[in-house]
Amino acid sequence: MYQIKKRRVLGLLAGAAVLLGATTASRAETLNVVVAYYSAATQGVFEGMAKDFMEKNPGNEVKIEVIQWDNLQQRLTTDIAGGTTPDIAMIGTRWLVDYVKNDIAEPMELTPEFKAGFIEAFLSPSTFDGKLYGLPVAASARAMYYNKDLLAKAGVNEPPKNWDGVVDTARKIKALGSDAYGFALQGKEIETDAYWYYSLWTHGGELLTDGKSGVSSPAAVKALTLYKSMIDEGLTEPDPTGLNRQDIERLFKQGRIGMILTGPWLRGQIKEEAPTLNYAIAPIPEGEAKATYGVTDTLMVFKSSSKKELAMKFLTETAFSPKWRIEFSTKEGFLPVMKEEAAAPIFADDPQLRAFTDMLPYARFAPLITNWEQMVDVVIAALQKVYIGQAEPEPALKDAAAQIDGLIQD
Repeated sequence: MYQIKKRRVLGLLAGAAVLLGATTASRAETLNVVVAYYSAATQGVFEGMAKDFMEKNPGNEVKIEVIQWDNLQQRLTTDIAGGTTPDIAMIGTRWLVDYVKNDIAEPMELTPEFKAGFIEAFLSPSTFDGKLYGLPVAASARAMYYNKDLLAKAGVNEPPKNWDGVVDTARKIKALGSDAYGFALQGKEIETDAYWYYSLWTHGGELLTDGKSGVSSPAAVKALTLYKSMIDEGLTEPDPTGLNRQDIERLFKQGRIGMILTGPWLRGQIKEEAPTLNYAIAPIPEGEAKATYGVTDTLMVFKSSSKKELAMKFLTETAFSPKWRIEFSTKEGFLPVMKEEAAAPIFADDPQLRAFTDMLPYARFAPLITNWEQMVDVVIAALQKVYIGQAEPEPALKDAAAQIDGLIQD
């Protein structure tokens, strides 16, 4: 009788153990993280973060999905509409204002110690009404890369400091009669507008003036007329509207571009893909003013996520730990966003980064207003019409400004 009871007790204990195991397993969560593609290193870096986190939090899983930037916004829009959003997503920070307005983004509660670890300027684009809605995963300013060998062959010993010098240098490169082009001009896909802002801002223009669009001001017309004249004169690559940012960067890595305006990530790509390229970095050319484009990309948590606590744990304990911040920024070629990261020798002792950090006092950011993405589409459409010769700069920009003013009123 004792043995029968003992077997029953053991059986009940075994059953309880199975039940406990099932309950524990049910508590395990899968965190879905969507990030944007920067380079061939992106997948590996985020998979490394996921592995690190899962080892420290056994039973939980982190799934990383990498999406091309050009497809990311549409993908997230579809997910939002279908109720299938990930838990964490990387976004262009300028998208965040619409996410906040539509109650899609979850505000973040950070410890004072963790928050104090960031370079404060990079937190402000993600802050609305005193609440933080995202963490800056990537930060950049823009500068001018130039091919030292091409400039030397053209008889130019120093990089041009202003737009007149850019035009003159591009003419001399064209005169070489090679398959190289003097000045790269992006005219396709995401950040086509930003490539024009370099000219707009340095010519004294503004995107918004007194609550209205500034894209048809005399400075704006002058800025676009400059680019159009360079296309017409053959100083850029043929048909800029057929090339996106990656395309013109690829031409530069091939040694076929004299000057290109872009961000610090290209340094890392050159090191890996074109280590013999003889290049240097200088400030954005000046017009009436100094300016560069300041950009942050953000990791945000969706309000619809049922795993917000786990999501914040992944971000604060792993993704934004010094180890992974340094790994990400060095491999992708971005500026540091955290103080401890910036103090690491690989950043602190890098003279090339000064071309970007020295421009930060002159950095302009995309305005944090609703409907901004629709306004960007309007600007890009106007630029492309001018680039391909379907419209002149002034009427194209006046039409764009009228459309943007309508969007501002919405």
